[in-house]
Amino acid sequence: MTGSLRGIKVLDLTRVLAGPYCTMILGDLGAEVLKIEAPGGSDETREWGPPFKEGVSAYYLCTNRNKKSLTVNLKTEEGKSIIEDLVKESDIVINNFKTGTMDRLGLGYESLSNINPGIVYCSITGFGETGPYKDRPGYDFIIQAMSGLMSITGEEDSSPQKLGVAITDILTGLYACIGIQAALLEREASGRGQKIDISLYDSAISSLVNIASNYLVSGKIPNRLGNKHANIVPYQTFAASDAEMVIAVGNDRQFASFCEMLSLRELPADERFATNAQRVKNQEHLLPLLQEQLVKQPLHYWQKRCEEQGIPFGPIQNIEEMTEDSHVLARNMIVTMPHPTAGDIRLIGSPLKLSRTPVVMDRHPPLPGEHTIDILKSQGLTEAQIDLYKENNII
Repeated sequence: MTGSLRGIKVLDLTRVLAGPYCTMILGDLGAEVLKIEAPGGSDETREWGPPFKEGVSAYYLCTNRNKKSLTVNLKTEEGKSIIEDLVKESDIVINNFKTGTMDRLGLGYESLSNINPGIVYCSITGFGETGPYKDRPGYDFIIQAMSGLMSITGEEDSSPQKLGVAITDILTGLYACIGIQAALLEREASGRGQKIDISLYDSAISSLVNIASNYLVSGKIPNRLGNKHANIVPYQTFAASDAEMVIAVGNDRQFASFCEMLSLRELPADERFATNAQRVKNQEHLLPLLQEQLVKQPLHYWQKRCEEQGIPFGPIQNIEEMTEDSHVLARNMIVTMPHPTAGDIRLIGSPLKLSRTPVVMDRHPPLPGEHTIDILKSQGLTEAQIDLYKENNII
């Protein structure tokens, strides 16, 4: 047996990033995912580039493996009927249309749950389906700005910065995946599905964790700290003689070992630095002393010393260096699979390592409508009906 979600069927009416990321995870875990787009392919990421490989967008490739593709016009009665028939034998419907769009199409939760009471229905929107912002379009960049994430990202004297990836989309995809699997578990007891309302804005706010808690406890608005930590010192980037590195000293024992390594044995006994709380208060005095020692040796020297002393350490790698990292390769975090038009493609692997039901990646990111005919035949449509649907631009 492979895939812990084997036998689960997903109708994926999402596009771009948050939804496709969620459904790719479900597919990695063994679910059968039908990616549903308008005829010709309506996922915008198919066109987002460069880079492209033989006309296939790198962006599209990153979140669409382990799926089949069905193209259907949802604005036609025939197209709607195709979806309704698929819902009867499906477990999950997920969409990221604007609030109210699925209801206007006649494919909202109430309609589909009447067809299949066990359906788990997940809606992903920018701001959720309730509240004064519910009708606003939501994009990661806007959400990063509004949620407070940008206000705490960047150097102390810089303007607010976004993260280098669309992190709120990724978080939302993960929350959607968690919610869907929780609903599937609950269905085992109740026999009933339910609706899940997930928003980028809520997901981004939840990610503020200790920074938001700092404000809620103290009333002090957090500032940008660059690569420093709001609650732990020393926990930041430092310069070696040839490169920058990250050193993360998480407790007083590690601090004592760190100071021993730097030949600064007197510092742990200094009342200004004896505890983390004191180090946070007096970091402007402590950090220059540490940096003065660290800049004397190259990165690899400090990496070896930190490993010997059990000090958390990491070099700052670019993406190329990361993809060549021996540990990354040993963990199968870079995978290669064949694609019918792009040839062999390299993708980021799955972080999910399950012992009995391992992740399987056996489907390339599909071409638009690649599986439409096979899916419709499995639903009982004849060649003549399929040809007629093609002529009328229903599929």
